[in-house]
Amino acid sequence: MNDSIITEIRGIRGQHAASMGYDLDRIYADLKARQEKHTREGWVIVPAPSCSPPEHDVASQRTRFSRR
Repeated sequence: MNDSIITEIRGIRGQHAASMGYDLDRIYADLKARQEKHTREGWVIVPAPSCSPPEHDVASQRTRFSRR
């Protein structure tokens, strides 16, 4: 599947990583600094979910989708 938005985002992310020398510590520090700057400017930052998604109940799915 070729999605133009995903392709564009991956390209931007690749350029950003290249500009930071592919150093994860520098990338993280830059993203945190941008987030703090945007927060000061009044942007709303949506927090990550506080809990993990529920586990799938594989046994019930097997029963549900089995041939009858």
